[in-house]
Amino acid sequence: MPDRIYLDANATTRVDSRVADAIEPYLREGYGNPSSSHPEGRQAAAAVAKARGQVAALLGCAPDEVVFTGGGSEADNLALKGVAWATRSKGRHLVVSTVEHPAVSEPARFLEREGWQVTALPVDRYGQVSAAQVAAALRDDTVLVSIMHANNETGTVNDIAAIAAVCRARGVLFHTDAAQSAGKLPIDVKDLGVGLLAVAGHKLYAPKGIGALYVRSGVVLEPLIHGAGHEGGRRAGTENVPFIAGLGAACELARTEGLANFAQKVRPLRDRLHELLLSAVPDLILNGHPEARLPNTLNVSVPGLLGRDILAACPEVSASTGSACHEGVDRPSPVLAAMGVSSEVALGALRLSLSLSTTREDVDRAAEAIVAAVSRLRQP
Repeated sequence: MPDRIYLDANATTRVDSRVADAIEPYLREGYGNPSSSHPEGRQAAAAVAKARGQVAALLGCAPDEVVFTGGGSEADNLALKGVAWATRSKGRHLVVSTVEHPAVSEPARFLEREGWQVTALPVDRYGQVSAAQVAAALRDDTVLVSIMHANNETGTVNDIAAIAAVCRARGVLFHTDAAQSAGKLPIDVKDLGVGLLAVAGHKLYAPKGIGALYVRSGVVLEPLIHGAGHEGGRRAGTENVPFIAGLGAACELARTEGLANFAQKVRPLRDRLHELLLSAVPDLILNGHPEARLPNTLNVSVPGLLGRDILAACPEVSASTGSACHEGVDRPSPVLAAMGVSSEVALGALRLSLSLSTTREDVDRAAEAIVAAVSRLRQP
């Protein structure tokens, strides 16, 4: 579909051809079980070890602090449930924010049903949580705080280092969901001061169904999946060697090429898209922080219109709305609602997220298509 314009990179990215090349050998010749001691097994084990080192290099941690998972959601679930179950004798209080991805908010709700207490911190009008808020929410029985690095809808970035420092001073473990920021922003887990950090492969040009959780040395988790002692006893199950190799390659590309080029290449295109839309739609509203935001993410609202209607009127643009539609009923995005955005504005939201493959031509064509759609829908 060469005529289509893909602006939904926060939902998923296309697998990089070099990542696909790293995967392919382990779908054919390198089929051994990494736990086996024969040559085929050793070959597979070497691929897993290489990938673990590549992920660790991107995150600034030791290879044995990387746990491979079936995706970002599993990584977040392992962090929240794993810590809660392992520390239940110390306390049963967790802290999250009101704008977390369901991969964090739903495990928190599950634990709440199981007897844990969960404090959901409100956010400001930009969608940020402050370190002071977190400090005020900590209790003697708090065992974990989980605040996302960057929001998947608005791109707003939290000051994770400041929040983690508050937690560390109180001896509380801190987890961050970095699914959207890994590969887009520099991440060093030591500089951030986090104890746990989740990565989703398909957000940084690797396949869907593979992720990783950074677990700081000494942090104890109760596994979600019990079985043999894979992943240092933290996640049972024979490793998905092809996709692990792919995630490793994607992290290596992000570290050596992507991070150096991402903001420099993508932010000007995002800002150009915003300027083109704003010049033609003067009442356009920006949702999220104007500066502390992912360089690829633009969430805007057109008051008086539904985001889904705008996208339906410009079918050549693949993007997302800021609302979830269930059985034909439009509901404002919980993220935007938590930020204090009115229902009318939230329902008119568009999330436009660019990738490394987005071009100036893509941006210009998308802006033209969206503006034309808005004009048609606003005609009396």
